[in-house]
Amino acid sequence: MKIREASFALRVVRRRAGDAAILYRRSLDAKMNERLTRVASISPLAFAAGAGLIRQAVRESSKERSAAPATRARFALDPGPFYPLDPDWGARVACFALVAAGLRNADRLHRAATHLISSDPGEAAWWYGLMRNGRLGRTRRALRILLEAVK
Repeated sequence: MKIREASFALRVVRRRAGDAAILYRRSLDAKMNERLTRVASISPLAFAAGAGLIRQAVRESSKERSAAPATRARFALDPGPFYPLDPDWGARVACFALVAAGLRNADRLHRAATHLISSDPGEAAWWYGLMRNGRLGRTRRALRILLEAVK
């Protein structure tokens, strides 16, 4: 999948505290042109805790799903390029990014990422839609509780 075809895109950035990521979604602007708009940033702590989810999202969104284990090393997430994500994995990563905002417990963040890996793509898209349509506070809190990101 190419960036122009992808609904979501992920970009890894290098910060002083470590690698982080920025998630983008393809949307239309006022002139009906397609643009990548920023959804959320993923902090270095959340990036490290959710590395399994992010790597699997990039790997599964590519066309070469049946690649041999020796070539999977090319999915190392290097800072700089955009990685395309399909709508299913993009919604999961977007939910993780919005849930992880402001949290500091790595074990809880890892638990949330693990739950999102095995979650239904339609359900993740539904939660993402709720959070993006003006109900961020209460919906984020509810999803954090369901994903065991908070007590």
